[in-house]
Amino acid sequence: MSAGNAPSYVFGRHRPASHVLIHVSDPHFLAGGALLGGHYDVEENFSRTLEAIRAVHPHPAAIVITGDLADLGEPDAYRRLRAAVEPVAEELGAPVVWVAGNHDERPALRAELWDLAPTEEPVTGVWDLDGLRLVALDTSVPGWHHGDLDDGQLTWLAGILSEPAPHGTLLAMHHPPLPSHLPLFDILELRHQDELAEVIRGTDVRGILAGHLHYSSNGTFAGVPVSVASATCYTMNVARPSAEVNGMDAAQAFQLVHVYPDTITHTVVPVVDAPTGDFFSEEWLERMAMLTPEARLEAFSRKPGR
Repeated sequence: MSAGNAPSYVFGRHRPASHVLIHVSDPHFLAGGALLGGHYDVEENFSRTLEAIRAVHPHPAAIVITGDLADLGEPDAYRRLRAAVEPVAEELGAPVVWVAGNHDERPALRAELWDLAPTEEPVTGVWDLDGLRLVALDTSVPGWHHGDLDDGQLTWLAGILSEPAPHGTLLAMHHPPLPSHLPLFDILELRHQDELAEVIRGTDVRGILAGHLHYSSNGTFAGVPVSVASATCYTMNVARPSAEVNGMDAAQAFQLVHVYPDTITHTVVPVVDAPTGDFFSEEWLERMAMLTPEARLEAFSRKPGR
């Protein structure tokens, strides 16, 4: 899906993004709207996230939610999450990509969000977003919190990647194939990473979207950029020694993913109420657009008195 109705101003070397995606992770919904851990209001946090999503782009290519959709895998939790997301997705004209995480239960997730038979089969899918291919993998392991990819999923992925897509491929998964400086996540890391690297190395995979860590992070895997979105329920307070990092009700965020012909950017969008200046606006951009490139530099780039 293209940038749609978003205003396009070209003031620099890059053309507007061909695709814009919303990357959200770890809502951790509970049945009946219960508070997570007795004090995290995950539904209220997610409601504020959805309001921010509605504001940042009028027509994203997709809304990708990378796992831990429910905290205990309860059917009502999935129903509540679906009821919150689908009206916004319909308003924006964007498909929703539900990705399984370690807190999810495959049978309930498949039944309540994908309208599929409630089995333990991996929850996977492929979307063609106007030439950008998005592949959802299922790194959950029934009964466990660490991540893994079995031979079946790896063979399936290899078959999909055997033919490139016009704009390349993005993978969406819960457990990121990255190290964490927090020891607790080493225990819960993704297994069979070498096998995954063999499958994607040299293909058209341009990026990996992940969650699980409850803090924003990025790195590379098999030469492919990996972007981890922070959680919407609660986040990890990484401003502490690594052995003492625990959750906090702050720093909730999602990511705005812009796909260009030669690069992909991942912008962290904090979900927070804070005073904001009013210097830049649509009207300011329109005034800049009426100027020549040289006049724009004079108006905005030159330092006073120089």
